[in-house]
Amino acid sequence: MATKRITANLPEELLDDAVRTTGKGITGTLIEGLQLVRRARAYEKAMALKGKVRFDIDLEISRERDAG
Repeated sequence: MATKRITANLPEELLDDAVRTTGKGITGTLIEGLQLVRRARAYEKAMALKGKVRFDIDLEISRERDAG
């Protein structure tokens, strides 16, 4: 994975709390936080599809098993 060096101004108390919570260093904590943001967005997209995806499946045919 390629990395990118950044400079950011973060609230000290928020960062300290996050580092304590994860038990990781600053970089590990920021990576975990960014991954959580990505997962949350994917979840929001999936929930937006709720009830909109239609499947045309014949359950009787799909449940048939080879008796042989």
